[in-house]
Amino acid sequence: MSHISVLLHETVDALLAERNTGIYVDGTFGRGGHTRLLLSKLDEHARVYAFDKDPQALAVAAELEQQDPRFKIIHASFADLKQELAARGIEQVDGVMADLGVSSPQLDQAERGFSFMQDGPLDMRMDNSQGETAAEWLLQIEEEALANIIFKYGEERYSRRIAKAIKNAGLIETTGQLAEIVKTAHPKWEKHKHPATRTFQAIRIAINKELEDIDIFLPQAVEVLKPEGRLAVISFHSLEDRLIKQFIQKESSLAEDTGWGLPQVQQDTRRLKKIARICASEEEVKANPRSRSAWLRVAEKLA
Repeated sequence: MSHISVLLHETVDALLAERNTGIYVDGTFGRGGHTRLLLSKLDEHARVYAFDKDPQALAVAAELEQQDPRFKIIHASFADLKQELAARGIEQVDGVMADLGVSSPQLDQAERGFSFMQDGPLDMRMDNSQGETAAEWLLQIEEEALANIIFKYGEERYSRRIAKAIKNAGLIETTGQLAEIVKTAHPKWEKHKHPATRTFQAIRIAINKELEDIDIFLPQAVEVLKPEGRLAVISFHSLEDRLIKQFIQKESSLAEDTGWGLPQVQQDTRRLKKIARICASEEEVKANPRSRSAWLRVAEKLA
């Protein structure tokens, strides 16, 4: 299955806010759907910088770089946003977008090891040119730590049973093996959901430091935005969405400061204002079922 960009027009339109020039960042290039639409709406003076860790995404981006001089790809995590932009002489930008999670090609290629639907080597790395594979990681992690990760990142209530079964299995080399171990250990399967869904999600998030990177990325995105610049982030599960929601809430709310014996004073430390929270339309969900769980949150930098 080819990758279909979720909330494509909604994201780009929200990011531009009727502008047609400036400097923009796509924190997650993927297969370039959002970047290409963005470039199509910008004038010849605009520039777009994209980040990605996936070697296959980088290969697609390199082709786009050759076709469009306004575009540059950066082989790094969006957690390195500020540092990588500064290295290119860029201090401020007009918009930052990110489409979180795993792309369809990553899920659908068995050799990438993300999916329990197709048997392949147990890898799960977004950047499979460096770092530990999921197989290596599972061998060295302690059972209790693994159980905590499956519970926290997978929101899996049977995390302890599953972690015990995984550790008792020793070396697990393929996604099929891991899926079968989890399936056997899981006492209660959810309707319409594979019993390994939550465990695979948890391991993938941990391997790629996905939530840590979001926590590092969001404050940097606000710092590099110009006044009236937009931040647009698409999330696919509650853990991601909660981080984005709480961050925007904090950055768009008045902080309260209470001094000794003094009346409560409100300090205006706001850096953002909320613009929108958008889900996929019925038509989009029919065309692309993976968009069903997607949420786009948009905020604007205050002056």
